[in-house]
Amino acid sequence: MLRPQSVEDLRDAIADASREGSAIEARGGGSKREVGVPDRNTTLVDLGAFTGVVDYEPSELVLTVLPATPLNEVESLLASHGQMLAFEPWDHGPLFGKSSGSATIGGVVAAAVAGPRRVSAGGARDHLLGFQAVSGRGEIFRGGGKVVKNVTGFDVCKIIAGSWGQLAIMSELTLKVVPRPRAVTTISIEGLQPDTAVAAMARAMGSSCTVAAATHVPRRPDSPALTALRLEGFPESVEARARQLCDELAAFGSAAVMAQDHASDFWSTIRQGEPIWSGEAIWRAHLPPSRSAAFARAIEQSGGEWYFDWAGASAWVGTPAGFNVRAAATACEGHAMLLRGPLPIRAYVPARQPEGPALAALTKRLKQAFDPAGILDPLRFA
Repeated sequence: MLRPQSVEDLRDAIADASREGSAIEARGGGSKREVGVPDRNTTLVDLGAFTGVVDYEPSELVLTVLPATPLNEVESLLASHGQMLAFEPWDHGPLFGKSSGSATIGGVVAAAVAGPRRVSAGGARDHLLGFQAVSGRGEIFRGGGKVVKNVTGFDVCKIIAGSWGQLAIMSELTLKVVPRPRAVTTISIEGLQPDTAVAAMARAMGSSCTVAAATHVPRRPDSPALTALRLEGFPESVEARARQLCDELAAFGSAAVMAQDHASDFWSTIRQGEPIWSGEAIWRAHLPPSRSAAFARAIEQSGGEWYFDWAGASAWVGTPAGFNVRAAATACEGHAMLLRGPLPIRAYVPARQPEGPALAALTKRLKQAFDPAGILDPLRFA
């Protein structure tokens, strides 16, 4: 394991690995290390020294931070100023049986982790203003900037967020943050079938009620199916929009306001995939909402569990290890990522959906530009 203490140390470590052709893998808190091929035969680069806040201007809604800073520390700092990360990231640690608190801000951006608010506020790449990183060439470079109005040059932030450290290893990042809503209300409807729930969520998202999040959890032995829609903003606005939304959804059933304490716990479980943790294999699928009900039926026929997030554009899935979730997602014009599974499954099922020829060619060119020797975690998704 390598433990660089500065960006120059990180540059030298990557440059040495590039010359030797040896694979390396960045690690912040290690909360997502079990995603992908089990034995990747890499030298770990521990970024533990890259922690702390570099600059924070609450009045400017801009935060510059080092990548190994724990996510919970970032969120606590922002909360103390009445602000938050708009894309609602979450900690993968508990998904793998670890205690919460191991996720880092660099890790959630590198993996493009986003919660229920993704459907209305965008993902991590939409809020990454700028960064400093070291490429696989062993070169320190910067992308973006530290202001919201940054329009010069190629928007490298869009490809670094979600690249899982396979193009470059970040040593600093700047994020746009947003004010925390003064009021939050959740409207729920019980008993909807998947296709009806998707239609209800589409109606809500297309209305003028400005819905922040929309999810559907199917019927369980101890609870009915629940479709939930979250409204955020100033108290007067939220109250008026809640009444409007109930009227808007009257054709789908009787809508009710969820108790505040219950709603907070509910959205926390939705964000982290808890309703399907009992599955042998845990997947996250993304597909057109119009096809999500058909996808859900395929999962149920396999004996698996599921629920919708992002108004039906995302599905959390827990299945028996041998069921091919990816084939079901592809049949519904979507794709799926394996997050957790037994070692034999992870050894031969790529965690990430194999790309089509055109996208694979583009990815290859990007990889060649940033990491020509192919040393940055090359086997995780092999």
